[in-house]
Amino acid sequence: MEITAQMVKELREKTGVGMMDCKKALQATNGNMEEAVKYLREKGISKAATKSDREAKEGRVYAYVHFNNKIGVLVEVNCETDFVARTQDFEDLCKHLAMHIAASSPIAVSEADIDPQIISQEKEIYYNKAINDGKPENIATKIADGQVQKYFKQNCLLFQEDYREADRTIQDVIHETVAKMGENIQVSRFARFSLGE
Repeated sequence: MEITAQMVKELREKTGVGMMDCKKALQATNGNMEEAVKYLREKGISKAATKSDREAKEGRVYAYVHFNNKIGVLVEVNCETDFVARTQDFEDLCKHLAMHIAASSPIAVSEADIDPQIISQEKEIYYNKAINDGKPENIATKIADGQVQKYFKQNCLLFQEDYREADRTIQDVIHETVAKMGENIQVSRFARFSLGE
């Protein structure tokens, strides 16, 4: 099938990916637009993984105050260059992250940011509960490990389901932006304020 400039333009508008990558995706999928988007997402996520080792010292601190003035969020998001930090796509990502934090109340960016003592306490609670429910030790250990993973998904920003689309995580949202911008992007820290807490 012939890949036209209009097809490439349409795919670029949908994904924000470069023209040559769009053309390659359309060629690889015989011009099927939906398959090309999927191809680019899969490729983009692997691109994001290769960029994750690069140093991200630029970025911005983004402030969000909920419309009722009862919840506020400060989030530091880093990238590699100030050029990317000034783009609308980067600002949109920062806003998305801040709104997600306001809505979902994570306690840490990732599991590495949670005090190991808290993790071991949680694991011990889950283990003891399973033992008290009559489970054998080996099963209780597996249950405790599974519950700790669930705890991470509920409380770590990167593992939480996106508040707008439950079929993707916040890490997926960041990876999509990394693929689009071509730079490593990381959430360094955040603070969530709720009136009266």
